[in-house]
Amino acid sequence: MRGIAVERRKLIGVGVGVGVGVGAGLAVLPAWWALHQVANGAKGDWHTDTAPLEQAFPLLGPLTDAKWVSSRDNDRDLPSPELVISGLARLKPGKLAELTAAHAFVSEGPADDFSSWFEKPLKGEGPQNPQWIRSQEFDRDGSGHSTHLWFDRRSGTVRFRALNPYG
Repeated sequence: MRGIAVERRKLIGVGVGVGVGVGAGLAVLPAWWALHQVANGAKGDWHTDTAPLEQAFPLLGPLTDAKWVSSRDNDRDLPSPELVISGLARLKPGKLAELTAAHAFVSEGPADDFSSWFEKPLKGEGPQNPQWIRSQEFDRDGSGHSTHLWFDRRSGTVRFRALNPYG
């Protein structure tokens, strides 16, 4: 039993050393994320700040408001190295017209209504009777990243779900 305790301490010490080295060397999470979590108290509600979304989706330009959640918002027993963000944001007036003029869109909505465990605060949120459209040009899949965007023609709202959007 004593040997197990010594080995456990070694593992914990190595884990801490690696975590500090990786966090400091690679900046796994952007600094804004850590500051936001501390300031927000990681309360498990949705976020309303648009800056992280503007960083993740630069083609959308400045956003006027947002409601979004992250797979890292609450304390789960098994933390995941992957970050998923999901939610809704409103585009500046005229931006959706600009995007639809420059890209091919089809009528298609999301397959679910925020069904993942971390998306529960957003269930039922969004525009009334949306007319979702989607452009394959904005979606990306592969290499541990994915982005899916749907736009409501009437409200100028974008619904998004992205896996590891910053890397």
